[in-house]
Amino acid sequence: MAAIGTPDGTRRLDGLRDNAVRYALLPLRIFLGVTFIYAGLDKLTDPTFFASNGTLVTMLHSVRDSAAIPGMVDLALKSPSGFGYAIALGELAAGLGTFFGLLSRVAALGGALISLSLWLTVSWSSTPYYYGNDLAYLMAWLPLVLAGAPYLSLDAWLTARRRGHGHGGTGEV
Repeated sequence: MAAIGTPDGTRRLDGLRDNAVRYALLPLRIFLGVTFIYAGLDKLTDPTFFASNGTLVTMLHSVRDSAAIPGMVDLALKSPSGFGYAIALGELAAGLGTFFGLLSRVAALGGALISLSLWLTVSWSSTPYYYGNDLAYLMAWLPLVLAGAPYLSLDAWLTARRRGHGHGGTGEV
């Protein structure tokens, strides 16, 4: 094994550093993907979430007066079930797209918009602000909106197929 100070050791260290940079967003993709898949499925399988006096309606009424944009809550209260399904299906789509890296920037943008709307309504009144997790989720989505999922993703695989490279055994798809 080559010592770090030798040319071979330096190349090995550079290779490790390059791989760390290349795959730096992968843990974030996995975390946000799994979390949003779980959140969407949790809502869709909760028998009380969509009920007329259930979890969603109760929560909307409780945050209405403290929301940054109460009109958003009012709009959701016009059709709580429709709003609930839109959020749940949006979370599921953002989570699946992010986890598998399919239309990853679009999926991340969807996740960011969901987090933004929840921050402006549900967690806006959290004091101090860092107790509300929706702002943190919004910030976590932004690197994925900017960078997408260029490695270990369906996006990368589709790009390689379009270019005629297949996956070339690089392990980057």
